Amino acid sequence: MKIERVDTYVLKTPLGRARFYSSQAEFPERNSLLVRLTSSDGLVGWGEGGQYGPAEPVKACIDAVLGPQLIAMHEVAPATAWETLYGRTRDFGQKGSYIEALSAIDIALWDLLGKQYNAPVSSLLGGRFREGVRAYGTGAYYSTVDFEPQRDLAALEALVRGYATEGFGMLKMKLGLLPVREDALRVERVREVLGDDFVLFADANHAYNSATAIQMGRVLEAADFSFFEEPVPPEDREGYARVRARVDVPIARGEAEYTRYGFRDFIAAGCADILQPDVCVCGGISEIRQIQALASAHNLRLIPHVWGSGVALAAALQVCAALPLAPYTHRAVPAQNEPVIEFDRSRNPLRDELLTSGFVLREGYLDVPAGPGLGVEVDMEVVARYAVASASLGRK
Repeated sequence: MKIERVDTYVLKTPLGRARFYSSQAEFPERNSLLVRLTSSDGLVGWGEGGQYGPAEPVKACIDAVLGPQLIAMHEVAPATAWETLYGRTRDFGQKGSYIEALSAIDIALWDLLGKQYNAPVSSLLGGRFREGVRAYGTGAYYSTVDFEPQRDLAALEALVRGYATEGFGMLKMKLGLLPVREDALRVERVREVLGDDFVLFADANHAYNSATAIQMGRVLEAADFSFFEEPVPPEDREGYARVRARVDVPIARGEAEYTRYGFRDFIAAGCADILQPDVCVCGGISEIRQIQALASAHNLRLIPHVWGSGVALAAALQVCAALPLAPYTHRAVPAQNEPVIEFDRSRNPLRDELLTSGFVLREGYLDVPAGPGLGVEVDMEVVARYAVASASLGRK
């Protein structure tokens, strides 16, 4: 397979009144970088990167460096392209925008490969363990930076009741923007409203040092939360190890980590019980396979992080379909050993409008697309509506 054309698109859409806050930032818009690869036989594959910060640097990495090299290759496949492009850029691109760009290219190559063989990516990864993946809603964001308990707890209660009405049985709520004692009120109210059988996770977006994270971890223990995501900054591996040693809630991390090498190092440091690589950030589908091998060898769970458009969600669903139980049991237990998928509840037109056929929650599960490649089709009219920059490279 040869690549004849590489197209990149920066997509942005303002959220207006639907803007929200995590512990780290205000989110006034959604943005992402899409790449479209066209092969010599006319097939098209889509990939995604650049969702966390500005998408423009990721686009530049593809337009100026990785795209021309991809087009110059005589034969292209996901594994050979990944190793070649990473090898040529590792001196300056081991993390950050280059790996996000490589992730986008890799996902698009897997989409192309699936279309070439008329098979979904999950089948090419070795086969499906499941046709649907149980989804957890990510929500309970902060709607303001000014917390007034009586008003905000009432709004939070109404919000989380809505998640249950939608059909979710699992929720990941946000923490870290407020002092521990005030976030503790939010944790207690969510557990009270949703009941003991509802599976709850917490995500602090690395808001704490280890001492404060341990305080919050004990609040989560008392409320029977099933994991505590990013309690401390990603660079603080000793802090992760301290929190993990002092708190009984499983510790999750990895959305801000890159490649098998980064995951190797924090596994060795005893930082996490659950690995959360983002397929659009960590190096793509090819690299998640490597990270999964590390997770399996250390008897750790892998739950892909998802934050992006419909392309990102489709790629993560294909990965989740091919993940085994970790560890294996005769009967799967979603909160303990079965893969689950993140389905963010904040407004996201780039996910909900981008594809010709969207994702529907059915009895708490999302269907894994059954078509070839990623199993989804991108609506070019929607791309044109949200694109603020684009570029094309072609074989000369």
